[in-house]
Amino acid sequence: MSRTQRRCIGLDVHRDFAQVAVWQDGQVAQAGTFAATPEGVREFAAGLGPADEVALEATGNTWAIAAVLASRAGRVVVSNPVKTRTIAEANVKTDKVDAAILAQLLAADYLPPVWLPDAETAALRRQVLRRAQIVRQRTRLKNQVHAILARNLVPRCPAADMFGIKGRK
Repeated sequence: MSRTQRRCIGLDVHRDFAQVAVWQDGQVAQAGTFAATPEGVREFAAGLGPADEVALEATGNTWAIAAVLASRAGRVVVSNPVKTRTIAEANVKTDKVDAAILAQLLAADYLPPVWLPDAETAALRRQVLRRAQIVRQRTRLKNQVHAILARNLVPRCPAADMFGIKGRK
């Protein structure tokens, strides 16, 4: 096989593995699976070349996998899973079918990509997400304290905010 031939590779990515389908010269073939571990992804990426294009749907571990693949493949497209399902409604939904559909849509340039943030933007997004999680957790804990006090008939705090400076006194 010549390395200059275009290959479109569809990956149906899961938590522990990815199913691989390869489109080449109008034909789609299944190429097995690889482990969704750093070693497994690096080993898979080692077989890619600059003429290869890879498509995968956005999931929890997609960005880590896409970063490794982008170092070897000519193009990596992360697809919006909602839009991909709308385009390719299949009667039979299996990992092999999903991987094959991704490869075919990529080959036809009919795959709706999601915007891939640069490293700095991705880091800021993670920071904002983590802060939002911490704020929700703090609110949940404060509500639990209020509920415990009410359940035990403890009178309301005279301060407007029990967790503020006056309320803590």
